[in-house]
Amino acid sequence: MTELTYPEVGSTRTGSLPAGYRHLRYRTRIGTGEAVFTRAGEAVLTFGMHRATGARITTDAARATPGARLTVGLGPLRAPCEVVWTVQESGRAGFGYGTRAGHPASGEEAFLVERDERDQVWFSVTAFSRPATTLMRLGGPVAVLFQHLYARLCGRAVRRLGTVAG
Repeated sequence: MTELTYPEVGSTRTGSLPAGYRHLRYRTRIGTGEAVFTRAGEAVLTFGMHRATGARITTDAARATPGARLTVGLGPLRAPCEVVWTVQESGRAGFGYGTRAGHPASGEEAFLVERDERDQVWFSVTAFSRPATTLMRLGGPVAVLFQHLYARLCGRAVRRLGTVAG
């Protein structure tokens, strides 16, 4: 039984983000070619990208799969989430997770690696959220800035993991 804190489950998969939330769309080029795509996709799907940002990840699954639960910890912040969708196909790999009870926000965030027709590899973060706690409401613009900075930090991490042969 899911404990998600919002009704619009899966909206980050389609990109049609619901009204009444703050929206985040971030996209950056991380490299070129199949090897970069494969390494970057694995880094996202195994939560390696999150760990490479310095976040503490606890999870009940080794890789993203619908229903997998995880908690993302950054400093004193703890953010319980649940994977709501995944994709792993030719040219696309990633997942979206939604907020669970105890998360300071309510909404969904997706991390996707894509390889385009010119062999360029892109990383994107798509999210919608609104404050779920008094602290987040009081944080206002600082919370929004933090979410944007974290998206960029994820981009740098997945670029590094995708372009370094392991």
